[in-house]
Parts: sequence; C-alpha cells; structure tokens
Amino acid sequence: MTRPFDPGALSMSLTATAPTVKDPVDRVPPIPKLTILGLQHVLAFYAGAVIVPLVIAQGLGLDSATTIHLINADLFTCGIASIIQSAGLGPKIGVRMPLLQGVTFTAVSPLIAIGLAGGGGVGGLATMYGSIIVAGLATFFVAPFFAKLLRFFPPVVTGTLLTIMGTTLLSVAANDIVSWGTAAAKAGGSPVSGTMRGLIYALGTLAVIVLVQWLFKGFMATISVLIGLVAGTIVAVFLGDADFSGVGQAAAFGVTTPFFFGMPKFSVGAIISMLIVMAITAVETTGDVFATGEVVGKRITSKHVANALRADGLATTLGGVLNSFPYTCFAQNVGLVRLTRVKSRWVVTMAGAIMIVLGILPKAGAIVDAIPTPVIGGASLAMFASVAVVGIQTLGKADMHDNRNAVIVSTSIGLALLVTLKPDLAGMVPSWLSIFFGSGVTFGSIVAIVLNIAFFHIGPHRSPDVARSKKGRNVSLDQVNRMGKDEFVDTFGELFSGTTWPVESAWELRPFNSTTELRQAFEDSVLTAEPSCQKDLVRGYFDIADLVSDENGDLQAQIDTGSVALDRMDDVQRQEVRAASHAYRERFDMPLVIAVENLASREQLVKDAWRRVEHSPELERRISVAQVVAIADNRFTKLVADANPIRNAWSRKFEQLDE
Repeated sequence: MTRPFDPGALSMSLTATAPTVKDPVDRVPPIPKLTILGLQHVLAFYAGAVIVPLVIAQGLGLDSATTIHLINADLFTCGIASIIQSAGLGPKIGVRMPLLQGVTFTAVSPLIAIGLAGGGGVGGLATMYGSIIVAGLATFFVAPFFAKLLRFFPPVVTGTLLTIMGTTLLSVAANDIVSWGTAAAKAGGSPVSGTMRGLIYALGTLAVIVLVQWLFKGFMATISVLIGLVAGTIVAVFLGDADFSGVGQAAAFGVTTPFFFGMPKFSVGAIISMLIVMAITAVETTGDVFATGEVVGKRITSKHVANALRADGLATTLGGVLNSFPYTCFAQNVGLVRLTRVKSRWVVTMAGAIMIVLGILPKAGAIVDAIPTPVIGGASLAMFASVAVVGIQTLGKADMHDNRNAVIVSTSIGLALLVTLKPDLAGMVPSWLSIFFGSGVTFGSIVAIVLNIAFFHIGPHRSPDVARSKKGRNVSLDQVNRMGKDEFVDTFGELFSGTTWPVESAWELRPFNSTTELRQAFEDSVLTAEPSCQKDLVRGYFDIADLVSDENGDLQAQIDTGSVALDRMDDVQRQEVRAASHAYRERFDMPLVIAVENLASREQLVKDAWRRVEHSPELERRISVAQVVAIADNRFTKLVADANPIRNAWSRKFEQLDE
C-alpha cells in the first residue's frame, strides 16, 4: 500500500538532502593531492613535450645551448597553454576540461622544412616563428566556423579518430621501450641486451601500474602511473641505469624572452604550410575534446570545440612569440584521465603551473629528464591503450552492420597503421604529400572524415533511405508509406519501451511527405493519447535509479545513456539519484524517467531529479510524457541517421547547437 503524500515531510527531506553536488570537472582537490596529481600529468607528458624541440633542433643543426633554450621555452609555453585550456580565459577561450596542451607532432616536418628554407640554423627560426604566429591567429578567429562542421563528426568518425590516436601512439611507447637497444647498437654494443633491459623496465613499470589499480581504490589508484614511474626510476638508480648528472650541470635559473632569436619573418609559402598543419591539428583537437567528454561524462557541443580551438590558436600564437611551437591537446593525457578517473580540470591547471616552473628552473627539468625512457615507455603503453579503449567504446554507438561504417573504420585504421609502421613513406612521396604521410593520426583522421562525407553526405546511396529494417535493409520514405502495420511496427518498434501502441497510432497518420513528418507522427501519437495510456507508457520505462547501476537496464537504455557515462557516477551522485527516485515514486507512483542524453552532465541529472519531485502530479505527468517523447526522438535520430545522415536530424541536431 502506498503511503499518503506528506508535503511537510517532503519539504524537510528536500531541505536535508537537496544536492549541492558540484561537477567533478570543476571540483578542486586539496592542495597536496592536487600537486601530486598534477605532477603525474607532467611526468606522463614530459617525454612527448621535449621530443619535438629535440627533433627540430637536430633537423636545423642547432647547438646544445640553443636546444636547451628551445626545450625550456617549450615547457614554459606548454604550462601557459594548459592553464588557458583547462582554467579558461574569458568566456570563450579554453574548453575548461582536463585537457593538457602540448606541441603537435604534425608540425615537425613542415617546421624543419621552413627553417631550412629560411637558411637553417638559428637564422631559419625567424621565418618559422613568423608562420607560427600567423597560423595561430588564423586558428583563433576561424575556430567558431570550424566548430559548425561537427555534423561531419558522428560516432563512426570520432570513434575512429580516437582508436587511431591510441593505436598509433603505441609506436611512441614502443620506441621508448627499445631505445636502449638502439643506443647500444649505435655505440657498437649489444642491441639485444639493451633491448631486453629496457623491456624489463617497461614491463615492470606496467606491472606496478596494473598492480596498484588492482589492489587499491580511491587516491592510490588515481596515482598508479606516478607510482609506476617512481618505482621504475628507483630500481634504475640502484642498478646504475638512471643518470642524474645532468642536474648538477643544468643552470639554476633561466627564462625565455619574447623574440629571443630575433623578430619574426613572414613567408607566404611557410604560412600556407602552417595553415595546413593547424587545419589538421584542429581535427586532432576535436577528437581529443570528444574523447575527454566521453571520459568525464559531458555532452560535447560546438561551444566546447570552438573554445578549445581558440585556446589552441592563442597558445600557438604565444608559441611563436615565446620561441616555441604550435600547440594542440595531448591525447596521452586524455588516456591518463581515463585511467585514473580524476576528472578535475584543476589538476591539469596545476600541471601547467608545474611546467612553468620547469621551464624557468632547468635543474627541475633535468630531474624529470633523468627518468629512464623505457620506464616512461611502460607508463605510456597503459595510457595510449586507454585512448584506444575510449575510441572502441565510441564506435559501439555506430551501426557497424551498415557496411559503409565498417569501410570507414577499417580503411582509416588500416592506412593510419600503414603510415605508423612504415614512417619512411613520408620520404618516398612528393614533398607536398609528406605532411599527410608523416603522421598516422593525420592520415587516418583525414581519410575517416572524407569517407564519411562521401558515403553519408554526397554518396549515391544517401538520398532514398530514411530508415533501416530489422533485417538490415535500407528503407525509403516511399517504402515506409507502403508498409503494412506489422512491418511498420517491426521497423520502428524500438522507439518506445514496453509497448507498440504509439507506433501503431503513428502508422495511421500515413502518408508522410518527409522524415520530419514521420518524426512528428510518433510525437503526436504519444502527446494526444489519453492520460491513462500515457501513464501506462511511462511505467514501461526504467527508473533513472536503475540505470545508474551497471547491472540494470535493457540494452537500448544502456545505448541511450552511454554518452552521459552513468556507470561512472560517484557514490554521492548515486545516493542522490536513488533518494530522489524514492521520493518521486512515493509521490507519483511512476518511475522517474529522464532523457539523459539531452543533459549536459550527470550533475544536471541530479538537480533535475530533485526539482521534479516538487512538481504537481498533473505537471509531472506531462513532463514524464515529454521525457518519453524525447527518448523516442533521440532513438529516431540514431535510427534514421544510420541510413541517411544528410536528410535527417543529425544535421539539424548539430546546426541547432548554441553558438
């Protein structure tokens, strides 16, 4: 028997338990914890940060002092760029998520070519920095226009980009692991013993990371990568494989100054090359933003992408001024966020502050530089693989029964791995093509985007299809209008949970002149039904409290809520949702149904759940029905988008994103 509703008791309950939950992305951990977590990001990032200036310095034939200055300038600017991206600068600069900025690998070959064309050595740096400044400013101002192209980044594209990032970056970790063998071979020693020693360090570091994740929860698990790096380095010290002599030789203090190598020079050819680099980098940044959104449970909109790209542009401009290079979001640190599940953007802000310190204290940088490369390789292996896992999870939202999606994924990943496994291809093609063949991420990303446009936006099969039948056949609008009731229900029955009467009612509204009319038919069939039928329909859905558990909810509900990552809610959020659900059921005798895919975050879900408990029964009946319609709307969008993205709601969905 249901207890009578007591408004006074509800009021006291709301006062006592109303959530003051803060988005985990915005939470600030205690300073000691914040510092350790930030240091972990720096250690994971450091090798990738310094490799670009090292390679460029070698390519331009720069001396040791100039190389050290470039490394310090890079770390200093990386810190500023990461703070801008994570903490934000004004309302429209910085994505305000845990994204760390680093120099893009895509720019290495073009920058060396620009520097050599400018005379090589220190003299070539002026032309290089002129092109960087112009490209950075262009990226800053073009960012909002690029963000409007998000409709060309459905799950099949973003999932492919992330999978490519994770798998191709594994080669970087592999090179770190076998670096000692390569060095031994160059010195005339045994490459086998060097490789085996490096492999043992890498596997040992990886084993420590996995062991910590297995044995501990909470804070200890979040710093598993840092523990692995420290443990590996300590062992290397005792075995004589870690050299800290560079710490004593490094200067105590040093800071880069604007235009240290002279005023920038501007070359049309160099600027065009860097504009191409930044266009490719924008694609990589977009993928990283989507990846981070998946990890922290935020729905990514054009605002997020535009703000991230503005930060890229500003950071790149600063790089040209402060003797550094073009900047983008670093995928390896996205993997670290997923591995540790620490979502606070302020951790990355702290990492930025630490990098600024490293940039002005060469001795501090020398300490970090003393970590053996195989140890870094072992830690990188875990982080890069985590990026690939996020990509695979994202691909789970795409219809892989559609052969077009399968072709996009297989072709893009195959070509990306081809370039990664055979890096000398870049030197075998014309110079204007080398920028694409110089990076597996670049090549694979471009192929995925182009194939998606070809198959789904301008391809010969896009026009007539509006849905897919249960048998996997594409169905045209004319075929929908000719369907009998049973076939119509079979095609669109998954739009509603537990019943088919809304689909049957929609069938009565034929013929449909467009997919918009078809969508509206399903909406109207529910909104015009009798109140008793509407309440019965709502009762056929899972309560939101059930969906926060990994063990509950049907497959379709799990797909619906995947983008909000309900399974990664913390204990406080779960308790709040269960409490709100219990109060809701006692008052309305209905499950608390929420179209979570339309929410910006899990924190908004908690707030909305408590707010709805306070509604009147009549208002809540209408809101619950509206939530059911919104869920059906999202399912309709995916069903139609899998067959014909250009004519359906995928396009409208992204075109309607807030500016």
